[in-house]
Amino acid sequence: MEIFFLINSLWGGGAERVALRLARALKVKKIFLLEKNIKYNSPVQVEILSTHKITTNPFLKTFYIPFYKEKLKKHIHPGSIVISFMERANFVNTLLGKKYKRILSIRQSLLKGRKKIHPYNLLIKNLYPKANLLITNSKALEFEIKVFFKIKEEKIKTIYNPIELEEVKRNSIEALEKYEFLRNYPYLINIGRLSKPKGQWYLLRIFKQLKKKYKDLKLVILGEGELKDYLVELSQNLGLKTYVWDRNKLNESYDVYLLGFQENPYKFIKHSKTFVFTSLWEGLPNVLIESLAVGKTVISTDCRTGPREILAPRTDFLLETNKPQLEEFGILMPTFERKLLKANDPLTAPEKIWIDTLVEVLNNEKLLKEYELKAPSRAWDFHIDKISQQWFDVIKI
Repeated sequence: MEIFFLINSLWGGGAERVALRLARALKVKKIFLLEKNIKYNSPVQVEILSTHKITTNPFLKTFYIPFYKEKLKKHIHPGSIVISFMERANFVNTLLGKKYKRILSIRQSLLKGRKKIHPYNLLIKNLYPKANLLITNSKALEFEIKVFFKIKEEKIKTIYNPIELEEVKRNSIEALEKYEFLRNYPYLINIGRLSKPKGQWYLLRIFKQLKKKYKDLKLVILGEGELKDYLVELSQNLGLKTYVWDRNKLNESYDVYLLGFQENPYKFIKHSKTFVFTSLWEGLPNVLIESLAVGKTVISTDCRTGPREILAPRTDFLLETNKPQLEEFGILMPTFERKLLKANDPLTAPEKIWIDTLVEVLNNEKLLKEYELKAPSRAWDFHIDKISQQWFDVIKI
Protein backbone atom coordinates (compact mmCIF):
# COMPACT_ATOMS: atom_id res chain seq x y z
CA MET A 1 0.00 0.00 0.00
CA GLU A 2 1.15 3.53 -0.76
CA ILE A 3 1.73 5.94 2.14
CA PHE A 4 0.96 9.65 1.90
CA PHE A 5 1.54 12.38 4.47
CA LEU A 6 -0.75 15.36 5.03
CA ILE A 7 0.32 18.41 7.03
CA ASN A 8 -0.61 22.09 7.26
CA SER A 9 2.74 23.35 5.95
CA LEU A 10 6.51 22.91 6.18
CA TRP A 11 7.03 26.37 7.61
CA GLY A 12 9.36 25.32 10.41
CA GLY A 13 8.50 23.58 13.65
CA GLY A 14 8.63 20.33 15.59
CA ALA A 15 5.73 18.59 13.84
CA GLU A 16 7.18 19.44 10.45
CA ARG A 17 10.60 18.06 11.37
CA VAL A 18 9.05 14.84 12.65
CA ALA A 19 7.00 14.45 9.48
CA LEU A 20 10.08 14.87 7.27
CA ARG A 21 12.14 12.41 9.31
CA LEU A 22 9.38 9.81 9.13
CA ALA A 23 8.73 10.47 5.43
CA ARG A 24 12.24 9.30 4.63
CA ALA A 25 12.16 6.34 7.01
CA LEU A 26 8.69 5.11 5.96
CA LYS A 27 9.35 5.64 2.24
CA VAL A 28 6.38 7.96 1.86
CA LYS A 29 5.31 8.55 -1.76
CA LYS A 30 4.27 12.21 -1.38
CA ILE A 31 3.63 14.91 1.23
CA PHE A 32 0.52 17.02 0.73
CA LEU A 33 0.46 20.51 2.23
CA LEU A 34 -2.67 22.49 3.01
CA GLU A 35 -0.79 25.74 2.40
CA LYS A 36 2.28 26.88 0.49
CA ASN A 37 4.44 27.64 3.51
CA ILE A 38 7.78 25.89 3.05
CA LYS A 39 11.06 26.39 4.88
CA TYR A 40 12.29 22.83 5.29
CA ASN A 41 13.68 20.79 2.41
CA SER A 42 11.66 17.62 1.87
CA PRO A 43 13.22 14.21 1.13
CA VAL A 44 10.11 13.29 -0.89
CA GLN A 45 7.85 15.00 -3.43
CA VAL A 46 5.60 17.78 -2.07
CA GLU A 47 2.25 18.93 -3.48
CA ILE A 48 0.22 21.98 -2.40
CA LEU A 49 -3.55 21.56 -2.01
CA SER A 50 -4.51 25.21 -1.55
CA THR A 51 -5.33 27.56 -4.41
CA HIS A 52 -6.30 30.49 -2.18
CA LYS A 53 -4.15 33.07 -0.43
CA ILE A 54 -2.71 32.11 2.96
CA THR A 55 -4.90 33.37 5.77
CA THR A 56 -4.54 33.68 9.55
CA ASN A 57 -8.31 33.90 10.00
CA PRO A 58 -9.32 30.80 12.03
CA PHE A 59 -12.85 30.77 10.59
CA LEU A 60 -11.57 30.79 7.01
CA LYS A 61 -9.05 28.07 7.84
CA THR A 62 -11.90 25.90 9.13
CA PHE A 63 -14.10 26.81 6.14
CA TYR A 64 -11.48 25.50 3.68
CA ILE A 65 -11.29 22.02 5.26
CA PRO A 66 -13.92 20.36 2.98
CA PHE A 67 -12.25 21.85 -0.10
CA TYR A 68 -8.88 20.38 0.93
CA LYS A 69 -10.55 16.99 1.32
CA GLU A 70 -12.05 17.05 -2.16
CA LYS A 71 -8.78 18.09 -3.78
CA LEU A 72 -6.80 15.47 -1.87
CA LYS A 73 -9.13 12.68 -3.03
CA LYS A 74 -8.25 13.54 -6.64
CA HIS A 75 -4.58 12.70 -5.97
CA ILE A 76 -4.82 9.45 -4.02
CA HIS A 77 -6.64 6.19 -4.67
CA PRO A 78 -8.83 4.12 -2.30
CA GLY A 79 -6.81 1.84 -0.06
CA SER A 80 -4.04 4.38 0.40
CA ILE A 81 -2.65 5.07 3.86
CA VAL A 82 -2.88 8.75 4.79
CA ILE A 83 -0.98 9.90 7.88
CA SER A 84 -1.77 13.46 8.95
CA PHE A 85 -0.02 15.84 11.33
CA MET A 86 -1.59 18.80 13.18
CA GLU A 87 -5.25 19.50 13.76
CA ARG A 88 -6.53 20.96 10.49
CA ALA A 89 -4.75 18.28 8.48
CA ASN A 90 -6.24 15.70 10.84
CA PHE A 91 -9.74 17.04 10.22
CA VAL A 92 -9.22 16.79 6.46
CA ASN A 93 -7.93 13.24 6.83
CA THR A 94 -10.94 12.04 8.86
CA LEU A 95 -13.32 13.36 6.18
CA LEU A 96 -11.75 11.21 3.44
CA GLY A 97 -14.01 8.29 4.37
CA LYS A 98 -13.66 4.59 5.05
CA LYS A 99 -12.07 3.77 1.68
CA TYR A 100 -8.77 5.13 3.00
CA LYS A 101 -6.70 4.10 6.02
CA ARG A 102 -6.62 7.33 8.06
CA ILE A 103 -3.99 7.70 10.78
CA LEU A 104 -3.90 10.91 12.81
CA SER A 105 -0.73 12.10 14.53
CA ILE A 106 -1.68 14.12 17.61
CA ARG A 107 1.15 16.55 18.31
CA GLN A 108 0.27 18.64 21.38
CA SER A 109 -2.03 18.92 24.37
CA LEU A 110 -5.60 19.45 23.19
CA LEU A 111 -6.46 21.02 26.54
CA LYS A 112 -3.96 23.85 25.97
CA GLY A 113 -2.39 23.98 29.40
CA ARG A 114 -4.72 24.78 32.28
CA LYS A 115 -7.72 22.69 31.19
CA LYS A 116 -9.04 25.39 28.89
CA ILE A 117 -10.96 23.76 26.06
CA HIS A 118 -9.64 24.39 22.56
CA PRO A 119 -12.03 26.00 20.00
CA TYR A 120 -11.66 22.89 17.82
CA ASN A 121 -13.07 20.74 20.62
CA LEU A 122 -16.36 19.97 18.87
CA LEU A 123 -14.59 18.97 15.65
CA ILE A 124 -12.17 16.76 17.58
CA LYS A 125 -14.98 14.96 19.42
CA ASN A 126 -16.96 14.36 16.24
CA LEU A 127 -14.23 13.70 13.68
CA TYR A 128 -11.31 12.01 15.45
CA PRO A 129 -13.28 8.82 16.29
CA LYS A 130 -13.82 8.31 12.53
CA ALA A 131 -10.08 7.73 11.99
CA ASN A 132 -8.63 4.23 11.90
CA LEU A 133 -5.93 5.08 14.40
CA LEU A 134 -4.71 7.98 16.52
CA ILE A 135 -0.99 8.19 17.29
CA THR A 136 -0.11 10.45 20.22
CA ASN A 137 3.48 11.48 20.87
CA SER A 138 3.28 11.23 24.66
CA LYS A 139 1.54 9.01 27.21
CA ALA A 140 0.05 12.04 28.94
CA LEU A 141 -1.51 13.10 25.65
CA GLU A 142 -2.88 9.60 25.13
CA PHE A 143 -4.46 9.89 28.58
CA GLU A 144 -6.06 13.21 27.60
CA ILE A 145 -7.56 11.72 24.44
CA LYS A 146 -9.04 8.77 26.31
CA VAL A 147 -10.40 10.63 29.33
CA PHE A 148 -11.46 14.03 28.00
CA PHE A 149 -12.47 13.11 24.45
CA LYS A 150 -13.90 9.65 25.16
CA ILE A 151 -12.13 7.94 22.26
CA LYS A 152 -11.85 4.15 22.43
CA GLU A 153 -8.59 2.85 23.87
CA GLU A 154 -8.00 0.41 21.00
CA LYS A 155 -7.87 3.32 18.56
CA ILE A 156 -5.00 5.10 20.35
CA LYS A 157 -1.30 4.34 20.58
CA THR A 158 1.68 6.36 21.77
CA ILE A 159 4.79 6.56 19.58
CA TYR A 160 7.44 9.06 20.61
CA ASN A 161 9.02 11.54 18.20
CA PRO A 162 12.02 10.23 16.25
CA ILE A 163 15.44 11.85 16.25
CA GLU A 164 18.15 11.32 13.65
CA LEU A 165 20.88 11.21 16.26
CA GLU A 166 23.84 10.88 13.94
CA GLU A 167 22.72 13.89 11.92
CA VAL A 168 22.10 15.97 15.05
CA LYS A 169 25.56 15.18 16.42
CA ARG A 170 27.21 15.82 13.04
CA ASN A 171 25.50 19.18 12.66
CA SER A 172 26.29 20.19 16.23
CA ILE A 173 30.02 20.41 15.52
CA GLU A 174 29.65 22.81 12.59
CA ALA A 175 31.14 26.28 13.02
CA LEU A 176 28.94 29.10 14.27
CA GLU A 177 30.39 31.23 11.47
CA LYS A 178 29.28 34.87 11.90
CA TYR A 179 28.04 34.00 15.39
CA GLU A 180 31.38 32.50 16.43
CA PHE A 181 31.87 35.27 19.00
CA LEU A 182 29.14 33.67 21.12
CA ARG A 183 31.64 30.99 22.14
CA ASN A 184 33.48 33.65 24.13
CA TYR A 185 30.47 34.12 26.42
CA PRO A 186 28.29 31.90 28.59
CA TYR A 187 24.81 31.89 27.10
CA LEU A 188 21.44 30.33 27.72
CA ILE A 189 19.53 29.07 24.71
CA ASN A 190 15.85 28.66 23.92
CA ILE A 191 14.43 27.36 20.65
CA GLY A 192 10.82 27.57 19.60
CA ARG A 193 8.23 29.55 17.72
CA LEU A 194 7.80 33.06 19.13
CA SER A 195 4.28 32.31 20.27
CA LYS A 196 2.21 32.09 23.42
CA PRO A 197 2.69 28.35 24.07
CA LYS A 198 6.47 28.86 24.33
CA GLY A 199 6.31 31.42 27.18
CA GLN A 200 9.49 33.26 26.15
CA TRP A 201 8.41 36.49 27.84
CA TYR A 202 9.03 34.78 31.17
CA LEU A 203 12.53 33.81 30.06
CA LEU A 204 13.32 37.44 29.19
CA ARG A 205 12.13 38.64 32.59
CA ILE A 206 14.12 35.91 34.35
CA PHE A 207 17.20 36.67 32.27
CA LYS A 208 17.01 40.35 33.27
CA GLN A 209 17.44 39.31 36.90
CA LEU A 210 20.28 36.90 36.08
CA LYS A 211 22.18 39.69 34.31
CA LYS A 212 22.50 41.49 37.64
CA LYS A 213 24.68 38.63 38.87
CA TYR A 214 26.28 37.43 35.61
CA LYS A 215 27.34 40.46 33.58
CA ASP A 216 28.72 38.44 30.66
CA LEU A 217 25.76 36.08 30.40
CA LYS A 218 23.81 36.23 27.13
CA LEU A 219 20.49 34.83 25.94
CA VAL A 220 20.01 33.29 22.49
CA ILE A 221 16.52 32.58 21.15
CA LEU A 222 15.98 30.80 17.83
CA GLY A 223 12.59 30.99 16.15
CA GLU A 224 10.08 33.24 14.43
CA GLY A 225 6.44 33.93 15.20
CA GLU A 226 3.57 36.25 15.95
CA LEU A 227 4.93 37.45 19.33
CA LYS A 228 8.13 38.80 17.80
CA ASP A 229 7.28 42.50 18.20
CA TYR A 230 5.95 42.01 21.73
CA LEU A 231 9.06 40.10 22.82
CA VAL A 232 11.42 42.65 21.27
CA GLU A 233 9.61 45.53 22.97
CA LEU A 234 9.54 43.68 26.30
CA SER A 235 13.26 42.90 26.09
CA GLN A 236 14.11 46.52 25.33
CA ASN A 237 11.81 47.79 28.10
CA LEU A 238 13.63 45.49 30.50
CA GLY A 239 16.80 47.40 29.66
CA LEU A 240 18.31 44.53 27.69
CA LYS A 241 20.23 45.39 24.56
CA THR A 242 18.43 43.28 21.99
CA TYR A 243 19.61 42.03 18.60
CA VAL A 244 16.86 41.14 16.10
CA TRP A 245 17.86 39.08 13.05
CA ASP A 246 16.18 41.30 10.45
CA ARG A 247 16.70 44.71 12.06
CA ASN A 248 20.14 45.15 13.59
CA LYS A 249 23.79 44.98 12.64
CA LEU A 250 25.37 41.99 14.34
CA ASN A 251 28.06 42.46 16.98
CA GLU A 252 28.91 41.02 20.39
CA SER A 253 27.64 43.93 22.50
CA TYR A 254 24.05 42.68 22.80
CA ASP A 255 22.51 40.94 25.81
CA VAL A 256 19.75 39.10 23.93
CA TYR A 257 20.06 37.62 20.43
CA LEU A 258 16.86 36.86 18.54
CA LEU A 259 18.29 34.93 15.60
CA GLY A 260 15.09 33.85 13.84
CA PHE A 261 14.86 30.53 12.03
CA GLN A 262 18.15 28.62 11.81
CA GLU A 263 18.55 25.61 9.54
CA ASN A 264 21.04 24.13 11.99
CA PRO A 265 20.07 24.92 15.60
CA TYR A 266 22.24 22.15 17.03
CA LYS A 267 25.52 24.05 16.74
CA PHE A 268 24.01 26.80 18.89
CA ILE A 269 22.86 24.29 21.50
CA LYS A 270 26.32 22.69 21.54
CA HIS A 271 28.09 25.81 22.78
CA SER A 272 25.43 27.02 25.22
CA LYS A 273 25.69 26.85 28.98
CA THR A 274 22.31 25.16 29.27
CA PHE A 275 19.09 24.76 27.33
CA VAL A 276 16.19 26.59 28.97
CA PHE A 277 12.61 25.67 28.05
CA THR A 278 9.71 27.83 29.27
CA SER A 279 6.78 26.31 27.38
CA LEU A 280 3.29 26.54 28.86
CA TRP A 281 2.03 23.47 26.99
CA GLU A 282 3.53 21.02 24.52
CA GLY A 283 3.14 17.58 22.98
CA LEU A 284 6.57 15.97 23.07
CA PRO A 285 9.13 18.74 22.46
CA ASN A 286 11.73 17.58 19.92
CA VAL A 287 14.16 20.25 21.00
CA LEU A 288 14.52 18.72 24.47
CA ILE A 289 15.49 15.38 22.96
CA GLU A 290 17.84 17.10 20.49
CA SER A 291 19.49 19.03 23.33
CA LEU A 292 20.07 15.75 25.17
CA ALA A 293 21.53 14.25 21.99
CA VAL A 294 24.01 17.12 21.81
CA GLY A 295 24.93 16.47 25.45
CA LYS A 296 23.43 19.54 27.04
CA THR A 297 21.82 20.11 30.44
CA VAL A 298 18.10 20.78 30.06
CA ILE A 299 16.00 22.94 32.39
CA SER A 300 12.32 22.78 31.50
CA THR A 301 8.85 23.59 32.73
CA ASP A 302 6.94 20.51 33.82
CA CYS A 303 4.16 21.50 31.46
CA ARG A 304 1.49 19.34 29.91
CA THR A 305 2.68 17.29 28.02
CA GLY A 306 6.08 15.76 27.26
CA PRO A 307 8.95 17.23 29.29
CA ARG A 308 8.39 14.90 32.24
CA GLU A 309 8.27 11.83 30.00
CA ILE A 310 11.58 12.84 28.43
CA LEU A 311 13.51 13.98 31.51
CA ALA A 312 11.92 11.81 34.22
CA PRO A 313 10.73 8.65 32.45
CA ARG A 314 10.46 6.60 35.65
CA THR A 315 7.96 8.99 37.26
CA ASP A 316 4.19 9.31 36.89
CA PHE A 317 3.59 11.19 33.63
CA LEU A 318 0.54 12.90 35.13
CA LEU A 319 2.52 14.68 37.84
CA GLU A 320 3.21 18.42 37.59
CA THR A 321 5.72 19.96 39.98
CA ASN A 322 5.45 23.31 41.76
CA LYS A 323 9.10 23.29 42.85
CA PRO A 324 12.48 22.48 41.26
CA GLN A 325 13.06 18.77 40.73
CA LEU A 326 16.46 17.40 39.77
CA GLU A 327 15.31 14.43 37.72
CA GLU A 328 17.20 11.62 36.04
CA PHE A 329 17.95 13.40 32.75
CA GLY A 330 17.22 17.06 33.46
CA ILE A 331 15.65 19.62 35.77
CA LEU A 332 11.88 20.07 35.87
CA MET A 333 10.48 23.41 37.00
CA PRO A 334 7.08 24.97 37.81
CA THR A 335 5.00 26.00 34.82
CA PHE A 336 3.95 29.64 34.40
CA GLU A 337 0.52 31.17 33.95
CA ARG A 338 -0.57 32.08 30.42
CA LYS A 339 -0.81 35.82 31.03
CA LEU A 340 1.39 38.13 28.96
CA LEU A 341 3.39 40.45 31.21
CA LYS A 342 5.04 43.86 30.96
CA ALA A 343 8.55 44.81 31.98
CA ASN A 344 7.40 46.58 35.15
CA ASP A 345 5.01 43.87 36.36
CA PRO A 346 6.10 42.30 39.69
CA LEU A 347 7.93 39.00 39.48
CA THR A 348 5.61 36.02 39.80
CA ALA A 349 6.25 33.20 42.28
CA PRO A 350 7.37 30.75 39.54
CA GLU A 351 9.73 33.37 38.09
CA LYS A 352 11.41 33.81 41.47
CA ILE A 353 11.85 30.05 41.78
CA TRP A 354 13.36 29.91 38.31
CA ILE A 355 15.78 32.73 39.07
CA ASP A 356 17.02 31.10 42.27
CA THR A 357 17.35 27.70 40.60
CA LEU A 358 19.22 29.01 37.57
CA VAL A 359 21.68 30.81 39.84
CA GLU A 360 22.33 27.54 41.69
CA VAL A 361 22.71 25.57 38.45
CA LEU A 362 25.01 28.10 36.79
CA ASN A 363 27.22 28.00 39.86
CA ASN A 364 27.34 24.21 39.94
CA GLU A 365 29.69 22.98 37.21
CA LYS A 366 29.68 19.48 38.70
CA LEU A 367 25.91 19.18 38.28
CA LEU A 368 26.06 20.54 34.73
CA LYS A 369 28.76 18.02 33.84
CA GLU A 370 26.80 15.11 35.34
CA TYR A 371 23.74 15.91 33.26
CA GLU A 372 25.81 16.48 30.12
CA LEU A 373 27.45 13.06 30.43
CA LYS A 374 24.24 11.06 30.73
CA ALA A 375 22.07 13.16 28.38
CA PRO A 376 22.95 11.28 25.14
CA SER A 377 21.94 7.92 26.64
CA ARG A 378 18.36 9.15 26.98
CA ALA A 379 18.32 10.56 23.46
CA TRP A 380 19.10 7.09 22.06
CA ASP A 381 15.64 5.94 23.19
CA PHE A 382 14.20 8.16 20.43
CA HIS A 383 16.45 6.96 17.61
CA ILE A 384 14.76 7.07 14.21
CA ASP A 385 15.35 3.33 13.65
CA LYS A 386 13.47 2.39 16.83
CA ILE A 387 10.61 4.82 16.25
CA SER A 388 10.13 4.10 12.54
CA GLN A 389 9.80 0.37 13.30
CA GLN A 390 6.95 1.19 15.69
CA TRP A 391 5.25 3.12 12.87
CA PHE A 392 5.69 0.22 10.46
CA ASP A 393 4.09 -2.06 13.03
CA VAL A 394 0.95 0.10 13.40
CA ILE A 395 0.62 0.64 9.63
CA LYS A 396 0.31 -3.13 9.23
CA ILE A 397 -2.55 -3.35 11.76
